[in-house]
Amino acid sequence: MPEAFRAELEVLVRISLAVQQVVRDAESAPHRADVVAMGADGTPTEELDRAAESEILRMLDAEGVDWNLVSEEIGTVRRGGERTLVVDPIDGTTNALRHLPFSTVSLALGRETLGGIDLGLVRDLYRGATYWAVRGGGAYRDGRPIRTRGWSPRSEILCVNLGTPATERAQRLAGKARRIRSLGCASFEMLMVAQGSADAYVFENSADGRNLRATDIAAGYRILAEAGGGVTDASGRSLEQFPLGVEQRTTVLGFGDRAFLQYAAEAGYL
Repeated sequence: MPEAFRAELEVLVRISLAVQQVVRDAESAPHRADVVAMGADGTPTEELDRAAESEILRMLDAEGVDWNLVSEEIGTVRRGGERTLVVDPIDGTTNALRHLPFSTVSLALGRETLGGIDLGLVRDLYRGATYWAVRGGGAYRDGRPIRTRGWSPRSEILCVNLGTPATERAQRLAGKARRIRSLGCASFEMLMVAQGSADAYVFENSADGRNLRATDIAAGYRILAEAGGGVTDASGRSLEQFPLGVEQRTTVLGFGDRAFLQYAAEAGYL
């Protein structure tokens, strides 16, 4: 790994540990799940998200890096750098507030688009596992390489976003799969595909405003790609040029083996 990437990875690890401490402090204090503000995209923001985001900003100053910031809550903060840190301070906020063990901090460093992400790191805020990948350098969990699994019909596990906002075709795909998981944390579910625990991740809501932003998927995008998988939108179109901001949203289809795409087509999804 280039020395510059190693130093940047160490910064991201320290940021992720600081966010995990914020979550632990919140669990041990009289925590309220009050909405305290509106996020940059106009959706409600919980105080836990704000606390985590404030800690990330503090850590960027403490580390002395000039990276710009794109965060789910505050939007874009120009800090004078050439690259941008794309952040979801707490991915899976509802899970965290209800003590369900599926939430992460998601950090990705790059330029302009998802295809421009050089380094992605996601920390599981409950188990403490750290997943990371550098462009062209493979994907890792706690320092050990991870890979996607080969497609095996009739033993598939799909992570599919379900509930009333989900499209009918996403629900039909779920109905055809042998096993389904819906965990409520995009980055975590993409990690499950990257490490071979699941075969694919599907997120497609009927209203575009309920779909995902770059902040949700930037780190998972790089990790899954380096683990041997791929990420498109729900129609199979490349997301390489999807911008690093909070204004636009997209559906997501993450897969470990391209053979899944044939399965999805035969199931009437693609």
